Amino acid sequence: MKQDDSLITGSDDLRRCWWCGSDPLYIQYHDQQWGFPVDDDRKLFEKICLEGFQAGLSWWTILRKRESFREAFAGFDFEQVATFTSRHVDQRVQQPAIVRHRGKIESTINNAQQAIALVEEFGSLAAYFWQYEPKRKSPPKTRQQIVASTPESTAMSKDLKRRGWSFIGPTTCYAFMQAMGLVNDHLKSCCRYETAKLARDAFTVPR
Repeated sequence: MKQDDSLITGSDDLRRCWWCGSDPLYIQYHDQQWGFPVDDDRKLFEKICLEGFQAGLSWWTILRKRESFREAFAGFDFEQVATFTSRHVDQRVQQPAIVRHRGKIESTINNAQQAIALVEEFGSLAAYFWQYEPKRKSPPKTRQQIVASTPESTAMSKDLKRRGWSFIGPTTCYAFMQAMGLVNDHLKSCCRYETAKLARDAFTVPR
């Protein structure tokens, strides 16, 4: 495997963003999901919750446990998760297949309740989140040009906190925006940059 500071060339001779490494699961996530626009409310809720669980950890840790998280949180159906009680929290704290952080588990339940309120106000989570899509920018050419947060992610974080959400800082919000296609941070020379760009061009922003 050949690599430089920003791109990695795999056994298939395709150049990818440095962070996906050589693991097939991580490559699949990079190639098929990260940076592609999403308007499905359940998927959006899942990702913003998992970004909260990632705080202090690596995304690789969360990705390996993602199916277990889905089982533990009713497929991230936020209407179901919103009904979870302290008993559900206690049960999940005992599940080694997920991140057993009581505060983050409680946060997921709280955020599910807040998600319902957002849907009531905006019609969908998608309509709420996509209002924070920044103006398109020139694609990053190196890893050093990718930032950890932006004014838009800071604004999203501030508003969500005002609405009662937790584990939802500006960096978490920006990672969510990158993953859900509100931002295309595939490097310019990455094999998936152009595909993600075309997907966004064909995407209708929820209103």
